[in-house]
Amino acid sequence: MAKVEIANSLFLEIEKKFKGEAHKIIDLLETLEENPKKGKLLGQVGGIVIKELKYESFRFYFITDGNVLRVMDGAMLTDLLIRFVRMSHKKDQQKTIEEIKKILRNFGATGFD
Repeated sequence: MAKVEIANSLFLEIEKKFKGEAHKIIDLLETLEENPKKGKLLGQVGGIVIKELKYESFRFYFITDGNVLRVMDGAMLTDLLIRFVRMSHKKDQQKTIEEIKKILRNFGATGFD
């Protein structure tokens, strides 16, 4: 099973914006533990894949190791870390994707709190 991690800042933003529905959103994000290939591929920076999950008009962005994801089998699932890093509304989608890519280029995966 893959490990899903949600950045603290994103977790707080989800709780603030969705209030009562926050648990529903978190459950959606955690479905990647069972099915890590889920989500739309948006790009790649230095072997780190950026993907998104949709919920209504919102997008939740996560990063993971593209090499492990590509050749994954049951044994490798335990080594896969999926990290949710940002959320955006449909209209801010491209701006958010560019921001994620910039952070990955400058700081790597550790650039997200």
